[in-house]
Amino acid sequence: MSVVGLDIGNENCIIAVAKQRSIDVLLNEESKRETPAAVSFGEKQRFIGSAGAASATMNPRSTILQVKRLIGRKFNEPGLEKELKLFPFETFESPDGGILIRLQFMGEVHEFTPIQILGMLLSHLKQIAEKNLEMPVSECVIGIPSYFTDLQRRAYLDAAAIAGLKPLRLLHDCTATALGYGIYKTDISNSSPVYTVFVDIGHCDTQICIALFETGQMKIISHAFDCSLGGRDFDEVLFNHFASQFKERYNIDVFTNIKASVRLRASCEKLKKVLSANAEAPLNIECLMDEKDVRGLIKREEFEKLSSDLLERITVPCRKVLADSGLTLDKINSVELVGSGSRIPAITRILASIFNREPSRTINASECVARGCALQCAMLSPIFRVREYEVQDSLPLSIGFLSDKGPVCTLSNGVLFPKGHPFPSVKILTLHRTNMFNMEAFYVNSNELPSKLSPQINTFTIGPIQCHTNMAKVKVRVQLNLHGIVKLDSAVLIEDQLDNSVTTNDPHLTSEQAGVARRGKAVKRLEIPISESVCDGMKRDEIAKAEEKERWLMQQDLKMEQTKDKKNALESYVYEMRDKILNAYRSFANESDREEISRKLQQTEDWLYEDGMDETENVYVEKLEDLKKLVDPIENRYKDEEARVQAAKDLLKCIEDYWKAAASLSSIKKDAVTDECNKAERWLQEKSQQQDSLPKDVDPMIWSCEIKRKMEALEATCKYMIRSNASRDDMNVTDQGDKSDGMQ
Repeated sequence: MSVVGLDIGNENCIIAVAKQRSIDVLLNEESKRETPAAVSFGEKQRFIGSAGAASATMNPRSTILQVKRLIGRKFNEPGLEKELKLFPFETFESPDGGILIRLQFMGEVHEFTPIQILGMLLSHLKQIAEKNLEMPVSECVIGIPSYFTDLQRRAYLDAAAIAGLKPLRLLHDCTATALGYGIYKTDISNSSPVYTVFVDIGHCDTQICIALFETGQMKIISHAFDCSLGGRDFDEVLFNHFASQFKERYNIDVFTNIKASVRLRASCEKLKKVLSANAEAPLNIECLMDEKDVRGLIKREEFEKLSSDLLERITVPCRKVLADSGLTLDKINSVELVGSGSRIPAITRILASIFNREPSRTINASECVARGCALQCAMLSPIFRVREYEVQDSLPLSIGFLSDKGPVCTLSNGVLFPKGHPFPSVKILTLHRTNMFNMEAFYVNSNELPSKLSPQINTFTIGPIQCHTNMAKVKVRVQLNLHGIVKLDSAVLIEDQLDNSVTTNDPHLTSEQAGVARRGKAVKRLEIPISESVCDGMKRDEIAKAEEKERWLMQQDLKMEQTKDKKNALESYVYEMRDKILNAYRSFANESDREEISRKLQQTEDWLYEDGMDETENVYVEKLEDLKKLVDPIENRYKDEEARVQAAKDLLKCIEDYWKAAASLSSIKKDAVTDECNKAERWLQEKSQQQDSLPKDVDPMIWSCEIKRKMEALEATCKYMIRSNASRDDMNVTDQGDKSDGMQ
């Protein structure tokens, strides 16, 4: 087994793998380090990754992009409506208020949840990893945004289960970057801790954290984010600018044409990258819409002016992360800038002005998250030995608990896990109840939530409680696990027994339940059942159905790939044989055979591009076999001519070798070996003369395999004769020795 780290970006995905003494990034089927986060549905087959991105322009309505933005979201969420309008595929509201994606596949209308689409993408990445590593891949660590809610984190785990993956941890993007940065630093000591700011400006969001590095450990001090500010927002500024410009200049409205919008957005993204290194950049698109070629030009200054509102928004999370950390600017040792949207020069200037130091780019801006995840996976997996290094993350959103009797908290402000609290973490709550009760986990400050999501997390039902007193003491173990998900691990009933003799003689009391007796009392511990209801989460049966559907889709993809391979094999055979029958094979087929084969090849080619465009695998196989029945005899004559010449040379060399070997044999054996060699030579001469008299377009008088069999028979006979002669010589030597011993 191998361990991998997955960075599921809004636009691209990266796979990193932990190997001995290194972390490597895997290449996809196109030998690229980044795989597009695209899932496209054709008529009978899915296209995922690079193939899916290639289908986005031609098949936009059935190509799902940026699915990360839809995970764990509600259809009617504030701010999501604008985002959904940017997508070319159809979305609508599910019965539970979530998002469903509707598209055509195999002649039917199919509906998928964003979790299912993410599962397809993860399954594709798993296949890439297994193909590269040539071994099964199961354990992984997946990077997630720090602003993800409990529901979104569970959705990632559900998608991983659909793909057949076992995440050891969901790791915050900035935490993964900090881990890959800090574990290799050798200039850190406990006497002088190092504080580093990590700014990750991705395709759709901005995440910032401050990390504390000490010898053998790292701690995340604070998180801040803007979940709707990323590189694509700067792309949209360029898109709107040129869309209005083209409407005035060329009288075309790209908003009314989906394909034109997709092409213009792709060009604007490239234009943004050019502006990062140049003062101005041109835009040229052929046949954008209504068969019109468009041209444009924009200067970096103009672009920065159009993006002034976005650039101002970047300062908000920067100031917030600094305020939450409680640090002053003089404590900050360095600022690291990463992410696909971080290359805009104006962003660098803004960060330099806020943190009073120039941002550094010492780590790979695109691969740092995946590498950090792979490193964390190696640290958590038992199959790797990694040096001791503690990774302590902090909670970005405050979590509280509510019971039927009001808030349950350990702090004066009513929060159970406050913002900035390190995790994983465990809290033990002591409650007094008489019967079954409920507990609800929720986000305390709804203003901290992105897009004003629902603060409710999940509900736990604890009970029934079997007690013999009016008020039972219940200890509840609440865990904030490695994934940042709230769980109720256990609930235990604590009951004091006043009569010690009765308690110890109770047949239902086990050693685990009893505890120790003290002061005439015995403590009885009983496990209380817990049932969990996740708000808007997937049920087990829904996950099982999604896994089954994914298996069916994978089988369909495999079937279509095999059919495509057979079709390509038939097409290649037609072109190859057409050339050979007119050149290399020409003298080995008569006129009528050549005409018949040429006619059959042309018919097959016409059929391939007409009625045979969409046929089953068996049909292509049968067509290929029919052609081979005609061509194989001619191909065999062609191949055997060269093989026959070589076989004849080998036989003659064999004859010559045994002629030489016969010189050292006794006269009888010498004559026998020579006779066998002469017979073989005469046989070869006769057959060769007969073959030379035949034309090439008929089957040969003698095949190369017959000559090889003749040589094998000659070798077997001659070797037997030589061995028998050697044995007799040994016997004669032994007899003479015995006689001399007797005389002595």
